[in-house]
Amino acid sequence: MSDKVLIIDDDDSMRWVLRKTFEKNGYKVSIASGGKEGFALLKNGDYGLAFVDIIMPDINGLELLRMAKENKVDTCFVIMTAQNTMKNAVEAMKLGAYDYITKPFDIEEVKDIAGKAFESRNISLETARPGMAAESYEVGINIIGKSAAMQKVYKTIGKVSGSDVTVLIEGESGTGKEVIARAIHNSGERKNKPFVAVNSAAIPGELLESELFGHEKGAFSGATGRKPGKFELARGGTLFLDEIADMSMDLQMKLLRALQEKEVDSVGGTAPIKIDVRVTAATNQDLARAVKERKFRQDLYYRLNVVNIKMPPLRDRRGDIHLLVEYFLETFSKELNMPRKYLSNEAMKIVNAFSWPGNVRELENTMRRAVVLSRSETIMPEEFPSRLREDKDHPGSGIDEISLEEIMRIKLTPLIAAVDENNTEGLYSMVLSQMERPLIRLVLEKCRWNQIKAAKVLGINRNTLKKKMDLLDIRKGSNGK
Repeated sequence: MSDKVLIIDDDDSMRWVLRKTFEKNGYKVSIASGGKEGFALLKNGDYGLAFVDIIMPDINGLELLRMAKENKVDTCFVIMTAQNTMKNAVEAMKLGAYDYITKPFDIEEVKDIAGKAFESRNISLETARPGMAAESYEVGINIIGKSAAMQKVYKTIGKVSGSDVTVLIEGESGTGKEVIARAIHNSGERKNKPFVAVNSAAIPGELLESELFGHEKGAFSGATGRKPGKFELARGGTLFLDEIADMSMDLQMKLLRALQEKEVDSVGGTAPIKIDVRVTAATNQDLARAVKERKFRQDLYYRLNVVNIKMPPLRDRRGDIHLLVEYFLETFSKELNMPRKYLSNEAMKIVNAFSWPGNVRELENTMRRAVVLSRSETIMPEEFPSRLREDKDHPGSGIDEISLEEIMRIKLTPLIAAVDENNTEGLYSMVLSQMERPLIRLVLEKCRWNQIKAAKVLGINRNTLKKKMDLLDIRKGSNGK
């Protein structure tokens, strides 16, 4: 297995930092400043791992990845970008990238990814698994969020898009489980076929079997003709079963048979009906616990839970709130044919502080209401329901906002003034070394020295934070210089 690493990025400082990192860890490193140069190196060199930026002036990173797969380049790819959008993440994973990381990232994370990528490549070479075929596609659905939790969701969507595996989506009500199911459908080969959604909790138990499997004429009182079920209506496409935990045990058994045998029995029918659907399911309940309590069949749980996606509640992805607010305000202003609306600073503070028990759906409805009720282009707190304005005891994130003004307390002007054009170390690395200690200390102070919350704000894991605190001699009550 090659221990060679290729870094493809048009940013000089990024190439320098990554090169130094990998060389210190015993890897042989090559660099390229653009896609064309990088592709030439990939074709002619045995690189075990390539770190590739997306935005480059000649060939972007995703196109480079597609070209490499088409040319059967046997290298693990890690895509890097400062534009952490859902589309980029999903496309990178679908094209066969090993991982996708967003700038700025933690060096410890990069080293960890590299170690796992080389291990994964070694296993792949031993089993001689052919690379994924590259293809262009469009997710065709907009999911808002750049948080680490949502990036994890996007990666999973990309990984499952090329197969028909069953996916179980878990999360609180209002977190967007159906939106994710639609994104999985739209990113796969069944995207041009029907997407059919069924809410198990919204249909009475005695009617749900007929809704799913269909019924024949005369099967029961009122059955005046044959009615195809949702499995038939979704033929060739995707059937999304929402609130699956509310399904009766008897119906669970029939659903299990349908998934195993790929056929259904309509109510009153005499012959099984062949089906061809991909199934995704969702629940707002703890399904594993329901299995232990014998409220949900264990065999069906395993059949549905081939790949699991956990949707984070909005309170755990607070960095996405302002993105969602802007999206909803622009969407509803256009939809209602009204001038573009904006939140006042005070209104935005209330939105950021609220606990949002109803998650994204509650935020969406709140913004729609505010757009309708606002008498001017600026939405004031009065346009919000009283529960938002009076929510004094919300759980929140426990993290105060860190303002730009506070970050600027880390004074870089003297450092920059001292840099000379012949400096061999590079401004980027010097700035990093100067910023790291005061920035980590500032975040710890704002998080009241709660290391778990501080690590979350910094975008690193707790162990990495603890190592940095030891290395930089950062401790509560010590000198904050």
